[in-house]
Amino acid sequence: MTPNREDYLKLILELGGDQAKINNKQIVSGLVVSAASVSEMITKLVKENLVEHTPYQGAQLTKKGLEKASSLVRRHRLWEVFLVEHLKYTWNEVHDDAEVLEHVTSETLANRLDEYLEHPKYCPHGGMIPKESQLIHEKKREKLSDYPVGTKVRIARVLDERELLDYLVEINVSINEEYIIKDIAAYEGPITIKTQDKTVQVSYKAANTIFVDKL
Repeated sequence: MTPNREDYLKLILELGGDQAKINNKQIVSGLVVSAASVSEMITKLVKENLVEHTPYQGAQLTKKGLEKASSLVRRHRLWEVFLVEHLKYTWNEVHDDAEVLEHVTSETLANRLDEYLEHPKYCPHGGMIPKESQLIHEKKREKLSDYPVGTKVRIARVLDERELLDYLVEINVSINEEYIIKDIAAYEGPITIKTQDKTVQVSYKAANTIFVDKL
């Protein structure tokens, strides 16, 4: 399987495609590709029995697709933990190199890496790391953009995408921080969130890829 196909499967899983249908617009945003490219790839993945697709609703992973995506995500997230803990990468730097390493990592290497790291449960971006041959099912969470003003939330997981991670570092938002939603601008404008120490405006696009726990 080509790295390009693998990236689609991994993104669909990270967006919740193990449990629900993911529309093409979400994939376009996550991979920064054209709508035509997404439609073409989804057609190929359907023919290979890796996803099921319903017009106007979106794509969902088949069991075969979920097995493949889970293995990819496991290798990617193990490398992210290694790079952060042992090579002093920051959480927004790890994605690109982990992306390269995941595609050339055998199951044997992944298992030894897992053992060396003492079996971590989560990656630096809050995503769970499955065990060998385990199907990954992320805890179902709402996005920051789903909650109204006045809601208190904890940043639990963010989409593993370099542009997003750089943006979160720039606005000083991190995993496990707790915020109160103070304002939601009209017409998909920024969402203002606040702690005792800081007030941050998060773009609507970013808020759609930040998964939170309601407190």
